[in-house]
Amino acid sequence: MELEDIVEILKKDPEKAVPELLEDVRNQYGEVPYIMNFMKDLPEIFIPKTLYENSIMRGFKNLDPETVELIAIGVASALRCEHCLKMHIRVAKRKGVSKEKIFYAIMIGASLSNAAVLAESTRALTSEFPDEGNEEEYCCDSNCEICNISKATFK
Repeated sequence: MELEDIVEILKKDPEKAVPELLEDVRNQYGEVPYIMNFMKDLPEIFIPKTLYENSIMRGFKNLDPETVELIAIGVASALRCEHCLKMHIRVAKRKGVSKEKIFYAIMIGASLSNAAVLAESTRALTSEFPDEGNEEEYCCDSNCEICNISKATFK
């Protein structure tokens, strides 16, 4: 959505803007997500959130709609948001994305989720047993700012 379109929507009465935005979402996704239906009676929240979501999910000029949906599927998978995951799978399917590509997006999300759990958990474990492990061996590079911050945390 172009900035001019956003300005025009913001000029409208909320009673006209909300149904137009809902219809636009329905045209793009083939359905209206649950949260948007829930918020439609709160135009002061619904309108800016919908415009923001539109800018993120459909405003990128360097990402095609299939890629955006696969990213959404991977993230929804990692966050374990069942409703988001199912909706974005349906949207991807409507856009012609193969089951195999959708599965790989889910696997990428699952892998990153697993890595996040392991990284946080092993850091917590190491912080509770500082004398039993050498955090130096987990450092990727002695000049790495993130590793150095992490080392300072464990001391």
